[in-house]
Amino acid sequence: MQDILKHLPKRAKDTHNANKKFFSKLKKKAPKQLDYIMQELHEAEFNKTDCLTCANCCKTTGPLFTDKDVDRISKYFKMKPQQFISQYLRVDEENDYVLQEVPCTFLGADNYCSIYEVRPKACREFPHTDRKKFQQISNLTLKNVAICPAAFNIVEAMKQRIKL
Repeated sequence: MQDILKHLPKRAKDTHNANKKFFSKLKKKAPKQLDYIMQELHEAEFNKTDCLTCANCCKTTGPLFTDKDVDRISKYFKMKPQQFISQYLRVDEENDYVLQEVPCTFLGADNYCSIYEVRPKACREFPHTDRKKFQQISNLTLKNVAICPAAFNIVEAMKQRIKL
């Protein structure tokens, strides 16, 4: 896995222009069955990908925390929401709550998440490749292929499957 992660940013950069062009066409003319195709590609990839061997998303990026996330996680820690915010989060340039630092505070050395049952929505949905109306998040996907080997593989499979 370390070898894959080492080469992922370059592979993502090498395919960036082709991916950008593909997503531009996809936005203009998405296949009717796109949500089903993406669900299928997502499931196929995650049947062979074990996130616990990677956890690169947790090591290199921080999720957005919604108010609901803050409430749920602070309750899990038996803290007041404001206490949780001041201990773990900061407000970014877009006025969103994000982690104070990466790698994620809640990631263990074994790549397990200590708050997995109550983790933020952004973590539960990452890398967002099975999301409905997938074509609407192409900018996010272009970023995620440089972070997540599974997202990279899903986009490559998608380009093979959907001819535009």
